[in-house]
Amino acid sequence: MDTRERVRDLGVHKALGMTPRQTVVQVLTSVGGIGLVAGALGVPLGVALHHWVMPAMGRASGATIPPADIDVYGAPLLAFLAAAGVVIATAGALLPAGWAARTSTARALRAE
Repeated sequence: MDTRERVRDLGVHKALGMTPRQTVVQVLTSVGGIGLVAGALGVPLGVALHHWVMPAMGRASGATIPPADIDVYGAPLLAFLAAAGVVIATAGALLPAGWAARTSTARALRAE
């Protein structure tokens, strides 16, 4: 959606000489930052939710879940999950980035 909303801005950049490759890089960079923020916020929130839900599920079933079964996320896995936010955002933006690179300058400038 962000790429479609910014099509006029991309048209101006293309009119000033931006190449298709630079257009793709610009789109991927813009979503990469969003993915980085999402991973940095989402992973700690997800771990906190996991630490809240698992004991609640155990209490609801009348069982006690040992801490070893709750603390299952190590630092390398958490770092991988945080980096996955950037990878997922970038992968999701590849198709719109290609569309933006292929769009003619005149069509982009007429779009509103």
